[in-house]
Amino acid sequence: MTAQIHTFPRSPVTVAVRPLATRFSLRLRPGHRETGEAALGLPLPHRIGRISVEGGRQALCLGPDEWQLDAPEAEADAIRAALPGSLPHALVEVTDREVTFVLEGPGVLDLLSIGIARDLSRLEIGRGARTVFDGVQAVLVREAGERFTLSVWRSFAPHVEELLHRGARELALGL
Repeated sequence: MTAQIHTFPRSPVTVAVRPLATRFSLRLRPGHRETGEAALGLPLPHRIGRISVEGGRQALCLGPDEWQLDAPEAEADAIRAALPGSLPHALVEVTDREVTFVLEGPGVLDLLSIGIARDLSRLEIGRGARTVFDGVQAVLVREAGERFTLSVWRSFAPHVEELLHRGARELALGL
């Protein structure tokens, strides 16, 4: 994957690949959430789609017992060691599994609409959702009003990247 920002003259949106430091998938029974929070030093949101941030760490709730954890690379070992072995959980590093695209600009909702059949204007800032982009499972986060991230499995990234670039070009041409 290229790490460049792609802009097209007059395009109302930019597409970039975000270098990802460390990402984990955490599965933890709701009754053990408080123990997990204390061990990780990071609140684990109670509701699906909610995000919490503490220091450089971020937790996105993807299900009643599932979180996506993002952190600086230097914290990877600390996260791996944080949860006690006596705590029933599954913590899997998935850093290399996914590619995250950063989409930004006044045309971002139009660009995302080429692959996501839902009203994204209703997704609140600072919230995320598991969704499908042109048949590809994805995690979408609205970071700001006109800034989203779209994470997809690496094997699907070339397909998604091509669609995003094609859409950005079409938006630039006013198609």
